[in-house]
Amino acid sequence: MPLGTIVDRLFPPECPLCRAETGVAFHLCPDCLRDTPMLTGPLCATCAAPVLMPDGAVGDGPLTCDDCLVLARPWRRGRAVFRYAASGRRIMLLLKHADRTDLARTLGPWLRRAAGPLLAPDTLMVPVPLHPRRLFRRRYNQAALLARAMGGPGTVAVDALRRLRATPALDHRGRDERFALLDGVIAPAPDRLAVLRGRDILLVDDVMTTGATLAAATEACLAAGAAGVDVLVCARVTKDEPEATGHRNPAPRIADAI
Repeated sequence: MPLGTIVDRLFPPECPLCRAETGVAFHLCPDCLRDTPMLTGPLCATCAAPVLMPDGAVGDGPLTCDDCLVLARPWRRGRAVFRYAASGRRIMLLLKHADRTDLARTLGPWLRRAAGPLLAPDTLMVPVPLHPRRLFRRRYNQAALLARAMGGPGTVAVDALRRLRATPALDHRGRDERFALLDGVIAPAPDRLAVLRGRDILLVDDVMTTGATLAAATEACLAAGAAGVDVLVCARVTKDEPEATGHRNPAPRIADAI
């Protein structure tokens, strides 16, 4: 009997959120999957936010949300897997703050499917960097874990970008404040300029709220001579969710996600 079969019989694969048996390692159970609000329907082609369409209307070509009509996004296209709500929010909190690095194995295939036509064999996947101080405290960069977990063709350059200075937590800060705090914070690593030059880049991160972090990272790639940049995240904060309001609500507790 294959060793993998023996291990599965002794330790049946479980849902990474609720520990119900799933039969497939790293897969969510049906209940947790139903509670994960996947992004479907009309979505902005630039930032993956839901676009409200009039009754009976059919989009003619790529759609653009109200924010992207106002903000000059430096990247070309954007994709996301689910909304930052319900189990989607819980997954992100566990991955980012509770050492649940195993969740990257769950999210990697989802990200790859969401990326779709953004990926080509010569695409360079670049995770959004953490400041060294935060990386030391957390011990891992969740964006790098996600990029590596996607697998398939394409190269991952985990050290192509760097954070020049630490910034305070961005949770519950408004759009203008986020953009001001991140202005000039991310830069290409001096010894990795040749890796970025002339390449099509897919920036990978965990959550997009206003897009300020991804804008700073995109501008760093373009400054290094990248041919173009697309962005990919797991979770998209939408306007009806608390973090998108800019109000200083109490910070989410990890205990609420466990």
